[in-house]
Amino acid sequence: MNRQLTALFAAFEAVLVAAIGIAVPLVPLTLLWGIQYGLAIDWTVFWRAAVDIWLLGHGVDVTMMLDPSTAALLGFPGAGAPVTLTIAALGFALLTALLGVRAGRRVAETRHRLLGLIVSLSAFALVSFGVTFSALHPFARPSLVQGTILPTLVFAIGALIGVRRARAGRADAPTPARDWLGSRSITTRTVLTTGLRAGVAAAAGVMLLAAVVTAGAIALSYARIISLYESLHTEVLGGIAVTLGELAFLPNIVIWTASWLVGPGFALGTGSAVSPLATQLGPVPAIPLLGALPQGALTLGFIGLLVPVVVGFLVGAIVGPGARRVLERRELVLVALCAAVVGGGILGLLAWFSGGAAGPGRLVDVGPNPWAVGGWASLELFLACLVGLFASLRRPKAG
Repeated sequence: MNRQLTALFAAFEAVLVAAIGIAVPLVPLTLLWGIQYGLAIDWTVFWRAAVDIWLLGHGVDVTMMLDPSTAALLGFPGAGAPVTLTIAALGFALLTALLGVRAGRRVAETRHRLLGLIVSLSAFALVSFGVTFSALHPFARPSLVQGTILPTLVFAIGALIGVRRARAGRADAPTPARDWLGSRSITTRTVLTTGLRAGVAAAAGVMLLAAVVTAGAIALSYARIISLYESLHTEVLGGIAVTLGELAFLPNIVIWTASWLVGPGFALGTGSAVSPLATQLGPVPAIPLLGALPQGALTLGFIGLLVPVVVGFLVGAIVGPGARRVLERRELVLVALCAAVVGGGILGLLAWFSGGAAGPGRLVDVGPNPWAVGGWASLELFLACLVGLFASLRRPKAG
């Protein structure tokens, strides 16, 4: 494939990723425009709404403001004040990253992979700038700079992962990290690689169990969720739109569940707290999925705190036999410390990405505290992983 075809192919892949992401909210909104509103409203309103939703899903701040007439009808102080939404519906970011992995792998199969990668990132940035510019409106204004950079950054992460995975079969492929580790001592290499693997595995284990707990909570609260759907009195298309919005926030909810399992929990408004020991909620939006929230004090809620401890112990016990062939016992402490920093850092970053301002008033504080989640996760994983590493040193006595 020559350079021109590679560039066109890479640009098409990037545009396709952005188009799919925007189409997810745009299609149901367009159906709503045609069926429920009878084409009476300007379609650009729904286009801007779809773009705003897509941008919010990538962490772009969108400043919302009611028009003066609507604010006057509401009649309460500050009704016309601008409100900046900062919470990200991470389902859209996850979709862009996964599609970016696919695009990166396809670009890596061409003869001019570097050119293809540059063109794809440039095309995605250009599309992001264009759609953000098209959505600018006095009553809903996304950040033009963030709208250009943040979606492109998410796509770039996925594309780079895809390129790297396409080259994974080449064991001799040089990388800066491999070159740097190659110049270290065997002890340093073992501590860093084992600690990194253990930390990533521990964070992945906590997230996996958080997903299981989330699914179980939704299943057990099915009746309450259905009653909340019925209280909204939405038509079929409205119910579909609500469900799609909830699916977009599902990764956030899994991260909040992980924060709950770690201990600090999360907030659904200023002054509220959802933790393993108790749930204190004020007024919350009538979102059906919130029907899965725990109610009041949980007698056995502390059992959730065992999740990161058990995961950390198992990870330490699994990586321990390989590490002890090279490392002394005192060096295993460094492995546990490295694993705790990596695992706690990942969970803290995820908590940071998942929270933000979801509306005016109390809703400016939604989500977990990333510092608390990262700190507690690091402490729990360090102690549990250290115990697991030393437990793996025991050998059965010869009979």
